[in-house]
Amino acid sequence: MYAGDRRLVVAAIRPQRDRWVVQFEGVEDRSQAESLRNILLSGDALDAEDDAGELWVHEVIGATMVDGTGRELGRVVAVEANPAHDLLVLESGALVPVVFVREQGGGRVVVDIPDGLVDV
Repeated sequence: MYAGDRRLVVAAIRPQRDRWVVQFEGVEDRSQAESLRNILLSGDALDAEDDAGELWVHEVIGATMVDGTGRELGRVVAVEANPAHDLLVLESGALVPVVFVREQGGGRVVVDIPDGLVDV
């Protein structure tokens, strides 16, 4: 991560109430940590090759879901956390577990779902 031109390496991170506490390498005391307060942090762009096969919420919301034959099933309007698998929520209210996603990109999500899963 970067604070302006200063490079920061995350040493540890943990949740605390409704925030995150982050420890950076080389930031050893409270006064050094306070010097970073209210500083905008940035990071290098993610390498797309490292993310092959990953689903990103901002890329699936608004995408059109289609089955393997190309039949449109609806537009993805949300992603709901679920203990077994996160669920893609279609505008019809149908829920599709992300485990059925076969490919995603270009505003489309291709799924291989069991018959009747999204039929209302």
